[in-house]
Amino acid sequence: MNINWKQVNAAIWRPQTGALRPVNAIDPVTLNSLIGIDRQKAELVKNTERFIAHKPANNALLWGARGTGKSSLIKAIFNAYKSEGLRLIEIFKNDLYNLPYIVDEIRELPQRFIIYCDDFSFDATENSYMVLKTVLEGSIEQPPENVLLYSTSNRRHLLPEYMKDNLDAKLVDGELHYSDAVEEKISLSDRFGLWLSFYQAGMEGYLEIVDSYFPDYRGDKSALHEAAKMFAMSRASKSGRTAKQFFNYYSGNGE
Repeated sequence: MNINWKQVNAAIWRPQTGALRPVNAIDPVTLNSLIGIDRQKAELVKNTERFIAHKPANNALLWGARGTGKSSLIKAIFNAYKSEGLRLIEIFKNDLYNLPYIVDEIRELPQRFIIYCDDFSFDATENSYMVLKTVLEGSIEQPPENVLLYSTSNRRHLLPEYMKDNLDAKLVDGELHYSDAVEEKISLSDRFGLWLSFYQAGMEGYLEIVDSYFPDYRGDKSALHEAAKMFAMSRASKSGRTAKQFFNYYSGNGE
């Protein structure tokens, strides 16, 4: 892969070349810039600091509504700790078959690696997630001590759930035993020791995020908020992503 991890902080897997490509222009998002997700932020910071300190830490699944800061939080964590030896590798869901080869190349290195996979959910016919078992739990070889997987998803259980999957569930001695189909769906997300849930903000929280994008605004704040509300209504979303899109829109129209 020819990556000098003493000089390179982040890389992305390119299947066309079968190699990692160094990334120099990193999204500069910071932890302080993320509004309304203090609990999730604190949990992921604590987990990452344990990882950097060579203490037991968990793979993390950030799941919930779109545009609520899941991906931004992972990038902000990386920006906060890259000077302490944290490195980031992004791989897309469709390329997970290559993950064991990537891990083989980095497992003996002194740096600490976060493998980042965005939109980490699967259709019923996909099975690329099966390779994750060797990375998350090991095989005859122990899982790498210097690698964690941080993933985002709109689904808590990562795989679609159907009513028919529950038909074979039954009670045995008072305990609920799921069908094999349900067990497989649950077992994938169960391999992540840290689950962090994200929800869309209410209007007050949304406007707080909007204000964070306009720290030096000198105009009519009520007019700004009214425009932000209308913008959110047009998209049926009050997420942090919507707030940023409103900032881009409003700034380009004479702010």
